[in-house]
Amino acid sequence: MNSGLRHLIFFVLIIAMVYVSYAYMIKPANEHLVRQRVQMESSRAKLTELAKAKTASEDLTVHLEQMEKVIHEFESKLPPSSEIYTVLENVTLIAQRHGLVPKMIRTLKTASNQGYIEQPLEMELHGDFNSYYAFLLELERMDRITKIRQLELKKKSKFEGQTEAKFIMSIFFQNAKA
Repeated sequence: MNSGLRHLIFFVLIIAMVYVSYAYMIKPANEHLVRQRVQMESSRAKLTELAKAKTASEDLTVHLEQMEKVIHEFESKLPPSSEIYTVLENVTLIAQRHGLVPKMIRTLKTASNQGYIEQPLEMELHGDFNSYYAFLLELERMDRITKIRQLELKKKSKFEGQTEAKFIMSIFFQNAKA
């Protein structure tokens, strides 16, 4: 065999080795590397989403704590339904303290809502206007949630400055089932 043929066979073997190593080593390694990069980018994107979700979760936790405080404060102003007579007694005492004479107090049909009960009371009070004004101011300062509906003031024709008031006042209570 002459040296030219040996060189040609050696050259063909080297080319064959290069092809075999590319086909069976380098190409699979490159494909594996590409798959790993895609997986790593996907993991980075998920980590970024997770970081955003964690921040949002922390914000929601703060908002939830604030809402719980507000709900607790609101519920503290709603007495249990067993205390309706205590609140009614307080309203009557406030009226009497300001010189108003309660002529009629009648309970109306209760309205039950989610978490609270509304107890409307129809009331008729007699006295002067300044007494009504002071009565309403003190009702407003009560720790309990109340609402005045359908206020009707009428002047008494016999006495100067004397009026009668008919109104519906709603008192709100905790719903025992909630």
